[in-house]
Amino acid sequence: MKTRAPASTHKKVILVLADRKSLRGYLNPARLGQLDPIDVLTPEGEHIQFPVAKIRSIYFVREFSDEFEPQRKAFLSRPKLDGLWVKLQFHDGDILEGVIPNDLLSLLENGLQITPPDLNSSTDRIFVPRTALAEVTVLGVVGIARRKPAAVAAAAQSRLFSE
Repeated sequence: MKTRAPASTHKKVILVLADRKSLRGYLNPARLGQLDPIDVLTPEGEHIQFPVAKIRSIYFVREFSDEFEPQRKAFLSRPKLDGLWVKLQFHDGDILEGVIPNDLLSLLENGLQITPPDLNSSTDRIFVPRTALAEVTVLGVVGIARRKPAAVAAAAQSRLFSE
């Protein structure tokens, strides 16, 4: 029986620091929001640690390129992805829209992982630490809420009138 090599836990990222300098590297996304400082593995194999307070955003990219920031920073119309449609305002006044999971527990973490509006860019998602944000506004709820199955609701309704 063949055993497969485990999938890489480190993803390609571009860190943008508070001073807008960028750094390419690899990062384990499972540890985001749990560790401070954040440990990044550079393409040269060097480990560099950054305090979360000095990070503006972390772009998860398909390929390292100079075009990692999405061209569109806002949706042209209501997004089709399920979740909360949010507008992030950074301390420097820059604004970015995105979709985050409709899960209040994930909002209590140290930052937000958003899906950017430009799905065709090289960026899959963006992690923004809370320290980089001045304001977060929910623009809408996209998708349907989980509801009870119709049979359960009908049974409760029939008991209501039989009493």
